[in-house]
Amino acid sequence: MPMPAGPTSGAFYSQRLRLHYVDWGNGTAPPLILVHGGRDHCRNWDFVAERLAHRYHIIAPDLRGHGDSQWAQSGAYNAASFVYDLAQLIDSLKLAPVTIIAHSLGGMIALRYAGLFPDRVSRIVAIEGLGFSPKSIAERNAQPFHARLATWMGEQRALAGRQPKRYATLDEAVARMRAENKHLSERQALHLTRFGVNQNEDGTYSWKFDNYLRSWPPSDMTQAETEELWGRIICPTLLVYGGDSWASNPETDGRVHHFKSARVVSIPGASHWVHHDQLDAFMAVTEAFLGA
Repeated sequence: MPMPAGPTSGAFYSQRLRLHYVDWGNGTAPPLILVHGGRDHCRNWDFVAERLAHRYHIIAPDLRGHGDSQWAQSGAYNAASFVYDLAQLIDSLKLAPVTIIAHSLGGMIALRYAGLFPDRVSRIVAIEGLGFSPKSIAERNAQPFHARLATWMGEQRALAGRQPKRYATLDEAVARMRAENKHLSERQALHLTRFGVNQNEDGTYSWKFDNYLRSWPPSDMTQAETEELWGRIICPTLLVYGGDSWASNPETDGRVHHFKSARVVSIPGASHWVHHDQLDAFMAVTEAFLGA
């Protein structure tokens, strides 16, 4: 199916940052927000949006530090600020109650938002969006806070001296994209890369995201606090996982039990990027869940 001409761009402000989003039109239809994952961008959803744009008013934001949104001047990115940005988007555009489909970091953000404001989300699909596995959290918490803080400070200093990688050609950047996810077709990788890079003055290409995103803050909500938020979600919830992914499945590790009405679906042949790797299977599950 050929890609449509594409959405229009818009912007909103959150904590003094100008944040970008795309709008697929159909403004009288029910609102649907698509929230991308870490070091990604809003146009990664185009393949999903073209399937749903006839039924929904689709808005896809670039998270702070990603895509065409501004970077945090401090270089510090934390979960609370990401959740605040999502709340600002929904309030600014008066979208609530809203349906949300979100991936990875975006899923974590969306699920926390849905727990904070249960009546403002009507349905949510989170693709591998529960964050770190219980095993990873236990390993992290085994380190004293002073050690985690020192590690983070070292990472920040190292990132301060890290220059964005430059690719001589767009094809070279596409090859890097495909190396990261071997499930991608050439067409998918080209599309994701084209919207994920800027061309530098010397003709080379660099990824749009802020390198400081590579370092997660040393402190966040506790796991118990996160689980409390999950328990406050009242809308139907679909948790999607890739059968070939490294991510811990919440049905196996027990995290699904913290939700009131969540269902877990594992899609064979998909890695962490389920909506790219098995688009048709993902859309079949998602459209059935949404009633599309």
